[in-house]
Amino acid sequence: MTTRNPVPSPLRLGKFALLLGTAALAPSAANAQIAEDEAGTAQGETEGQRTSALDTISEILVTGTKTRDPENVQDVALAVTAFNADTLEAFKIRDIQGLSFQAPNVSLDQIGTSRGTANFAIRGLGINSSIPSIDPTVGVFVDGVYLGINGGVVFDLFDLDSVEILRGPQGVLFGRNVTGGAVVLNTGNPTEDFRGKFRAAVDGPVDGGRGGANYTVSGVMSGPIVEDVLLFKVGAYYNKDEGYFRNLFDGSNQGAADTKILRGALEGRFGDLMIRAKLDYFDSNGDGPAGQNRGFFDRESFDLAIDEPGFYDTQIWTGSLTAEWDIGPGTLTNIFGYRDYSATTRGDIDSTPAFLFHSNTETVQDQISNELRYAISTDSLDLTFGGFYFDQSLAYDESRELRRDLPVNLQPPVFFGGGRQDHEVIGVFANAQYEFAEGLSVIAGLRWNQETKDAAVTYIVPRARCSVLAGTCPTGTQPFNPATETNGFTDEVRFRNLSPKLGLQYEFADSQVYGHWSRGFRSGGYNFRITNVAVFNRAVDATGNLFFDEEQVDTYEIGGKFQTADGSFTLNVAAYVTKVQDMQREVNLADPGAGVVQNILNTADATITGFEGEARMRVSDSLIITANLGLIDDKYDTILFDISGDGAIDGADENLRIPRVPAVTWGMGLVHELLLGNSEILTRVNYQYRDEFAFTDDNFGYIQDMSNLEANITWVTPLEGLSLSLYGRNLFDEVQAGGDTQLPFGGPNSTGVRQQFASNPTAGTLSPLQRGRNIGIEALFEF
Repeated sequence: MTTRNPVPSPLRLGKFALLLGTAALAPSAANAQIAEDEAGTAQGETEGQRTSALDTISEILVTGTKTRDPENVQDVALAVTAFNADTLEAFKIRDIQGLSFQAPNVSLDQIGTSRGTANFAIRGLGINSSIPSIDPTVGVFVDGVYLGINGGVVFDLFDLDSVEILRGPQGVLFGRNVTGGAVVLNTGNPTEDFRGKFRAAVDGPVDGGRGGANYTVSGVMSGPIVEDVLLFKVGAYYNKDEGYFRNLFDGSNQGAADTKILRGALEGRFGDLMIRAKLDYFDSNGDGPAGQNRGFFDRESFDLAIDEPGFYDTQIWTGSLTAEWDIGPGTLTNIFGYRDYSATTRGDIDSTPAFLFHSNTETVQDQISNELRYAISTDSLDLTFGGFYFDQSLAYDESRELRRDLPVNLQPPVFFGGGRQDHEVIGVFANAQYEFAEGLSVIAGLRWNQETKDAAVTYIVPRARCSVLAGTCPTGTQPFNPATETNGFTDEVRFRNLSPKLGLQYEFADSQVYGHWSRGFRSGGYNFRITNVAVFNRAVDATGNLFFDEEQVDTYEIGGKFQTADGSFTLNVAAYVTKVQDMQREVNLADPGAGVVQNILNTADATITGFEGEARMRVSDSLIITANLGLIDDKYDTILFDISGDGAIDGADENLRIPRVPAVTWGMGLVHELLLGNSEILTRVNYQYRDEFAFTDDNFGYIQDMSNLEANITWVTPLEGLSLSLYGRNLFDEVQAGGDTQLPFGGPNSTGVRQQFASNPTAGTLSPLQRGRNIGIEALFEF
């Protein structure tokens, strides 16, 4: 087992931050080789005689390949993006969403209607929904534990050792729901020596017409209880956000939030056996979505006016117990995970000053999981095999109130409904890489997966008050009759599949080329938000199934990772073709009666073709420049549903863009180090462009392009362990939204706003705004 190096001397803090900040600027496999210096690097350094940080470049090791020992990202035959704790700290990343503009073809946004709900997409594979029964295309794993739903994922980063983003289907090692890729989060482990890190920061908008300040304080301490036998770690985090946006309805701030995190860990070392337990408590509450209705407001502005701020309230308990036992030629690893999640929300969905459509939701989820694997590493063979078990209980309530601006006798009744589901997954897997000739290896893997979902769904329609969580909502009669049923249904479905991977890798000098084919599956299941019973019943009549089917994704990728012997220049490239069969989509349609109708359907077969290139060059002893480029082309092959909404399946459907696919992303960055005797100035600048992309399947909803500029300047002071920073995000003050869902409530801008596609005939939108320009200062103290 590897252990962390001691804390570097204060004179090396600048080097520490610069090396890791460079990885943040273009943190692909090409650039993620920058990590902590080895402990002996600083021997002989004294004040005023410091070497450049760029003279000591080592490697970043990743764990997502699940080999016995962590691997250098440059050796992995896969496009991997890696960040470690100091990378995130150096570039002032505060949440996972902050990584969206650090690499091509990667989007780690949140949906916006429910704070903290992930809306991730990688290489054009992503979802556009906050419905908890929809499984993700990008799986999120914390300390080896899979998070069963997207809720509670995009919250504050705190005390992380690393973030790894593995592109493409990862079905062999991670199972289903990783058709786009996997995001692996590793929280900090207890340390052998006593150390601490404390941070305080404040940031906010610089435009006087917007909201208030955002305050953050955090602290982590770790060390030995019994030297070399029992280690501990404790941490705490608090954030108070006064709200970034100004609500033009009443002049109040919108987007306020209050977040607390408590975290602890114990690690015991007993010869060849290590046992580590972690427990995390998360509590966050604040305003509902900062919704902009683009039927009234220019989508290039931050203007919004809503008559109710809404709210969200989320509590999460997360725990893991990891055991590692060195046995024979390998390591036996067992990871047990537990999560308890509860969240309530209320939102002004119509995003206007009138009470047209407001909604309440409540979600509860608890899960347990266990993975047991054995990993062997020899000179020519890496072999990992094991089994996985996952069990989840999920329940969801929703109510809708429409047209409360009308006289009481004309107001429609309240909608109630939702769903409940028990969800079990069993899997076994094996993955191997065997070097059968000098530098030439074959890669092969296979996973068998069985997934069972047992659901009870209540249509969200006008009805007497009821609660799925309390068990008071009807779920229909058996057997199900689509011609007469108006309440809902109960059903069970089981999926079994095989996820294979096959590839080759050739390594030479300090470089490699590789190619592979991999397959993954995204779970089928049930829609907890059925409001258009007629459409659902027609689908049941046509298919005989009450569920939507699973999605199959096959990716063919070739790539190369090239670097000079001294590591001063690195270039990584990859090209891929992704074939999607039975693509799952939440098809959003504006509806005056229900507000929004959300049908989950298998809409099409499609092909996505792409290219990625990333490079890093050390220009001088004090300057590094980075660049990246991503290109994607998408097309529908076969249309299974009228996604254009014109009443026919024809060329109009085939010519639409697939949602969540920006055609172009590119960026450049630099890191500069200025040594000042016993202190230094570190400057980091990063620019990233993301092309516009469709958000809804009919392409009337879309997210505009964005040019994102971020920068920070850090003074590593002569005072031991203290650094001060000035940082800025979204410095061009560009508007982005978590979605662009069509609504039947709009104004003068409702038509004629679409340039690339048709004008919008369906009135306004729900477009939850993301933050614009943000400037902050930070003090960091380490010992």
